[in-house]
Amino acid sequence: MSASNMTSTHPAAFLLMGIPGLEHLHIWISIPFCSAYTLALLGNCTLLFIIRGDAALHEPMYLFLAMSAAIDLVLSSTTLPKMLAIFWFRDREINFYACLVQMFFNHSFSIMESAVLLAMAFDCYMAICKPLHYTMVLTGHLITRIGMAAVLRAVTLMTPLPFLLKRFHYCQGPVIAHCYCEHMAVVRLACGDTRFNNIVVLDLLFVILSYIFILRAVLQLASQEVRYKAFGACVSHIGAILAFYTPVVISSVMHRVARRAPPHVHILLANLYLFFPPMVNPIIYGVKTKQIRERVIGLFLRKDV
Repeated sequence: MSASNMTSTHPAAFLLMGIPGLEHLHIWISIPFCSAYTLALLGNCTLLFIIRGDAALHEPMYLFLAMSAAIDLVLSSTTLPKMLAIFWFRDREINFYACLVQMFFNHSFSIMESAVLLAMAFDCYMAICKPLHYTMVLTGHLITRIGMAAVLRAVTLMTPLPFLLKRFHYCQGPVIAHCYCEHMAVVRLACGDTRFNNIVVLDLLFVILSYIFILRAVLQLASQEVRYKAFGACVSHIGAILAFYTPVVISSVMHRVARRAPPHVHILLANLYLFFPPMVNPIIYGVKTKQIRERVIGLFLRKDV
């Protein structure tokens, strides 16, 4: 892409480098990426189909799960197709505004996912700590409001981002050392003050607090069997929370304590948090949630008959 394609403030397009340092392995790297995306599509579409078609599953826990599955589908589909185009066809160019749109969807739906996990923690807290108030508090109206609030918060937080990035002058050139339009990778190309582009989400803190209260309530139950049953009801939630936040925390720590690590290490970790949760969440809920597991088995058995 020649310099003539540059505007006075931003390039007409960016060049995504994929995974710098591992260009010779792009074809091989694409295999697990494509497999993870296929599993994410199959698993989350199956969850949505089962929950939508079974009225017995129209309960708070499963409605939050449906929200999470829909978010996972959008989150993985926002980046993976372009990444595979880079790996398979070396199609590295992405329009400047397409890059901003990809970034907006990527970060917005990550924030939505975090909010839904917080809602799941609240659901688990009410089920264990306030069981007599569960049905009165977690009504269909409240669940709808929680979903709308998650979307509104994410859109409100991320809408300024494209406008802030559009006003920067990209004096470092148009080459993004990443395989998608990740926020900080784009900001590094910009000149000027970029401090206002740092957004901290405190959902993880509230999730941890919720589970501290849950653990305390479980330990106060009368018998070990009752404690095991109560805590087992939230195992799938905990698995989903760990699947989402663990890669985020590891990536954040690596950026601070291992700044001299090869770039591909940070990029692979960034990709892990995008594709690992959408891939494993349906597996976690399918294995740990009896109602989901029975309906999945029934769905495939009917196909075999």
